[in-house]
Amino acid sequence: MGRLQDKVIVVTGAAQGIGEAYAKGFAAQGAKVVVADLNTEKGELVAKQIEADGGSALFVSVDVSSAESAAALVEQVVATYGGIDGLVNNAAIYGAMQFDLLITVDWDYYKKFMSVNFDGALVMTRAVYPEIAKRGGGSIVNQSSTAAYLYSGFYGLAKSGINGLTQQLAHELGGQRIRVNAIAPGPTDTEATRTQAGDASKELVKNLAIKRMGKPEDMVGAATFLLSDESSWVTGQIVAVDGGQTFRP
Repeated sequence: MGRLQDKVIVVTGAAQGIGEAYAKGFAAQGAKVVVADLNTEKGELVAKQIEADGGSALFVSVDVSSAESAAALVEQVVATYGGIDGLVNNAAIYGAMQFDLLITVDWDYYKKFMSVNFDGALVMTRAVYPEIAKRGGGSIVNQSSTAAYLYSGFYGLAKSGINGLTQQLAHELGGQRIRVNAIAPGPTDTEATRTQAGDASKELVKNLAIKRMGKPEDMVGAATFLLSDESSWVTGQIVAVDGGQTFRP
């Protein structure tokens, strides 16, 4: 029996990177995984690979910035699996993210960015939490970042917002036995990070206590714990998985 045996877990942004690692890792622990992403081609490949490896997976196309799209996802998942036990809000605009200052970034781009990277977590939570409550409770894990504690423009601002959202939702949903926590990855070796950071990633490693870039798989253990019954009295927490990049009292 896996640590997530028969739990139905929705993972947004699961077509690649850390989201893909989450989906495959949860399936290996017995979960029925919903691979939710706008990238149909890559998302379906992830779901098919999970199935080929003996797991259970369903691909669903979703735009996390759209309440209608989120509601359609919930309907499809409940029709297929009968309910939902957990949600990982991992989807984000990152690999193709524009660089700019808060005081100069194009306003329409800023609003689009925030609609996915910040509002998307709330949109998905609002759509999914009633189904989690019907199961007697469960867990929501938001994807934050150590960028929330460092200067990183509107990306860091969105992640700071995710931290606050996590703590507020933990109180709003705690009475329904729904726990809400977040994971804050440090510099992680994904295609998106290589696109954004390039050679600068080597400099990031110098400031880490563990002198290597993170791997997507490094995040899976913490996320599995937060989704499992092992963390039944853990909520409102931001868990840094960052090789010692950040230190907070």
